[in-house]
Amino acid sequence: MTVTQRDTSNDTSGQSWARMRRSVALTLGGLWAERITHAFWPIWTVIFVSLAALMLGLHDSAPIEAVWAGMMTAAGALVWFTWRGVQAFRAPTRAQALQRMDDRLPGRPISALMDSPAIGGNDPASLALWHAHQARAATAARSANAVEPDLRVSRRDPFALRYVAVLALAVAVLFGSILRVGSVSEMTPGSGPALATGPAWEGWIEPPSYTGLPTLYLADLGANRVEVPEGARVILRFYGKVGELTLAETVSGRTGDVTPASDPEQEFTIASSGSLRIDGPGGNEWQIAMRPDAAPQVEITGEAETSVEGQMTLPFTARDDYGVVGGTATIALDLDAVDRRHGLAAEPEDRPGLEIPVPLPISGSRTEFTERLVDNFSEHPWAHLPVRLTVTVEDGAELTGQTLPTQMKLPARRFFDPMASALIEQRRDLLWTRENGRRVAQILRTMSHRPEEGVFKRETDYLRLRAIIRDLEANLVHGVSTEKQEELAQALWDLAIDLEDGDLEDALERLRQAQERLQQAMKNGASDEEIARLMQELRDATRDYMRQKAQQAQRENEQAEQDGQPAPNDGINMTQDDLQRMMDRIQELMEQGRMAEAQQALEELQRMLENMEVRQGEGQGQQSQGQQAMEGLAETLRDQQGLSDQAFRDLQEQFNQGQQGQQGQQGQQPGQGQQQGQGQQPGQQQGQGQGQTPGEGQQQAEPGEGQGQGEGEGLEQSLADRQQALRQELERQRGQLPGVGGEAGEAARGALDRADRAMDGAERALRDDDLPGAIDRQAEALDALREGIRNLGEALAEDQRQQQGGDNTQMSDAEGAQRDPLGRDPGSRGQSMDSGDNMLRGEDVNRRARELLDEIRRRSGETARSEEERDYLRRLLDRF
Repeated sequence: MTVTQRDTSNDTSGQSWARMRRSVALTLGGLWAERITHAFWPIWTVIFVSLAALMLGLHDSAPIEAVWAGMMTAAGALVWFTWRGVQAFRAPTRAQALQRMDDRLPGRPISALMDSPAIGGNDPASLALWHAHQARAATAARSANAVEPDLRVSRRDPFALRYVAVLALAVAVLFGSILRVGSVSEMTPGSGPALATGPAWEGWIEPPSYTGLPTLYLADLGANRVEVPEGARVILRFYGKVGELTLAETVSGRTGDVTPASDPEQEFTIASSGSLRIDGPGGNEWQIAMRPDAAPQVEITGEAETSVEGQMTLPFTARDDYGVVGGTATIALDLDAVDRRHGLAAEPEDRPGLEIPVPLPISGSRTEFTERLVDNFSEHPWAHLPVRLTVTVEDGAELTGQTLPTQMKLPARRFFDPMASALIEQRRDLLWTRENGRRVAQILRTMSHRPEEGVFKRETDYLRLRAIIRDLEANLVHGVSTEKQEELAQALWDLAIDLEDGDLEDALERLRQAQERLQQAMKNGASDEEIARLMQELRDATRDYMRQKAQQAQRENEQAEQDGQPAPNDGINMTQDDLQRMMDRIQELMEQGRMAEAQQALEELQRMLENMEVRQGEGQGQQSQGQQAMEGLAETLRDQQGLSDQAFRDLQEQFNQGQQGQQGQQGQQPGQGQQQGQGQQPGQQQGQGQGQTPGEGQQQAEPGEGQGQGEGEGLEQSLADRQQALRQELERQRGQLPGVGGEAGEAARGALDRADRAMDGAERALRDDDLPGAIDRQAEALDALREGIRNLGEALAEDQRQQQGGDNTQMSDAEGAQRDPLGRDPGSRGQSMDSGDNMLRGEDVNRRARELLDEIRRRSGETARSEEERDYLRRLLDRF
């Protein structure tokens, strides 16, 4: 039986081709994408970049020439890359797709399916082997998959420009708009009518910044008359085809190299009135009226007033159309008007003129204001000599205005003590020229030769003058240097001040002289200005007398405490309110012309001042426990403030070696530092109300002092001991606080507890030589002590109100009886505990604030002060 073998190789091959048909089609499509990408990738790179620029609207802000250049470049690039792509492109075939698939298969089965046997076609065995090979190839070909195309063009695009283009398009899609693409058509020729739908130009007029005027937009003004300040800047922008819009103006006065009238950007400054016209589609015309910038004006509106201390106050008024920005007051010596006699007969040394910054209003308008020049020239060599004063102010345009030179004598302090006045005169002669040195020495020696009793109230003043004479004569041999001239002048000034201010008798004499001058002016019918000046002089003399009186009362009370006797309690009590009311009453009577009544009231005031005694309290035995606690805490607060001041001075010595010698004399010895820094020993407060003597307090305040302390111990160790004693005293006071309750009482105890911890930290810092840290802790202690005293006072007042049923009349009377002549509540030693509202009650607060502001201004302009202090003063001026 013969079996015929069936040829299945063709069937298997047909099935394989059917299964590969989809993979072949995908591979062929990938080949098309691959070859298109390799040939034409620069085309869509250019398209993406161009489209991104249009969507972002770059063509709207770029010059039209740049836009046209970009468009031509993009079009040329598209043509060039298209031609290169067509040249390089080759269309793929099905055989190439099969070849790529066959390359991915092991043994190349697809090529085997397409092959035919070269020999053995009639040999059954060869045919059987071929069919088996075909069957195996067909089976392998069934697993053939589509091959992905190779779309990488990194070798053709090494700089990744295609990714930059894609990123730019993505940014344009996010932040741009497809609607902007159409606006590029408005830049093509023949699109002129489309420009009429929007403004073809823009323009602004910017006034100078110092005028504070707003910018004007020309498109909103229409064809109107426009008034602008001098120096205003005109800015114009022309859009559309270059040359369609042109500028014509007669306001800038430009000559020489002028920007063409058709330039798309125009900018110039208005220098005169005239016309401004834009010719072309949508143009307009304006009549410009330039308002000239007037120079500022300034005038002196009153006479210079001089206080008892020599501070000059000179009112002036300044105005400008846009505001004054600065100015200077210049003072020059009027040599022709000087009485050239005695020490002024010689030729003076050259000295620069005085320059004072003109004060400006801190707030408000500076177009017109009234201010005052405030300064003290008492120590200047030209004091009381004829000078010429000129005030100059400047505006934002650097235009200046000034007053006519004012002839005056340089205001300065007047000395009424004959010896002090003579010393000041010789000081003036020495500063006039150093050639007067021998003459000054002779006159000073004559003044100090066998002085009569009463000429020098203190022997030390006489000795100081003799030392000045010896120093001056010793320098006459080789000539007095400039430095020695200034040193001797300062010594003479200090001595004259001490002689003039003197003690209580001197203050009382100045008060009597001020009263006599005022009475004489009232009798002679002096002018209102003269009466006001003398009244202010009386107020200043009274203030000085009250200060001297308070210091005397303090010394008497301290002496009484040391002797174990009650404080003196005889005399008339006056508060600041009483004194102020009497002063105001006298001035009111004088203004009303009732001179007789005013003179009688003035005499009554004089008698009251002479018989006045400064009351410091009713004695420790009559004080309540709360009052004793308040006074003790106030004493601790003052001692802590003094200790903090001494620590701060020691810290300054470390950074200011130039003043080490002067400060070292004050801070090297512990005992001296304590007296100068505080005036009292910290432990002295322990004796208040407890019957202890000051000596006992000192021993507690300075443990170890006089008990073998080595001379090599530093001041920081002494400060640490004093801080420790002060903390121990605070602990004792906390234990003796009255049993006050309520929130205020608890707050007081908490504040004192914080003060104790801060003092302990300050002590540790002082022992570690950490002065900055110690000062910080001491500041915390001061704040806590103030808060504790305030809360304790509130708690005591609340308890007293509850005990009296809300009637505090008796308490007010008792407090009023214990106040000093300035209306302050005194401490146990006459030092004020209160600087609150009583200090300004009945007084012109605005006037006092102005005086403080003037003083801050004056000190901020003194170059002799440290830069840190001047910076602090300038910050105060900026704040207030």
